[in-house]
Amino acid sequence: MQGFFYKTTAMKTNLILLAACVLVFTACNSHIKKIIVYANNEADINEEAKTVTQKDTVGHLDKTIQYSTGDKVVLKTKSLSGETTVDIPEDGYYIVNLKAKDTIIGGYQKYSTPGEANRVMTQADLLRNIDSLQQMIENKNISAANRTFFILPNTAAKITANTEATIVGPYRRMTSIAKEGDKDPEVYRFYSINEVRETIAKLKPLTVGAPATENEKK
Repeated sequence: MQGFFYKTTAMKTNLILLAACVLVFTACNSHIKKIIVYANNEADINEEAKTVTQKDTVGHLDKTIQYSTGDKVVLKTKSLSGETTVDIPEDGYYIVNLKAKDTIIGGYQKYSTPGEANRVMTQADLLRNIDSLQQMIENKNISAANRTFFILPNTAAKITANTEATIVGPYRRMTSIAKEGDKDPEVYRFYSINEVRETIAKLKPLTVGAPATENEKK
């Protein structure tokens, strides 16, 4: 009986140690750094080597890469203007802007039903949208607390800790996203700064005869 007791105790100890090892292993592998790289045409993005080689200064290319490590990730970039590095220090979902001459701007989008999204826009709505876009390109009211971002070339921004969030990038159309249960989807929309300038130029003629925006009054 005593021998059985010792064997049982030893088995319990081994099971506890095994469970602890599994927990440690799981914790070590739960680190995720998910990165969307925005670059120019024909950029060579090597996920394994952590390098990006730019071959052009125009056009648009994006690629999502991911690392499962608790250590800082350093992306080495090479372009026609020289070499630099971009640090990804902690877990989360990042945008790395490697476009040579274009800032990336945007932020969190409040979830709306298809009916709300397709409603007719009034002149007041249109003016508010133009004013908001104008403030974005001027880097006004931009902050991580507001979940808005102004990402200069050769820099990175942590967008969210949620690597399952949806990020819609420049030159892509916003798609409908289904709501799961009572939880709204976490969605972010980004544009190139040139794309926003073009949008403002297209919207302004639609405001003929409308009151001036706050920026225009100044």
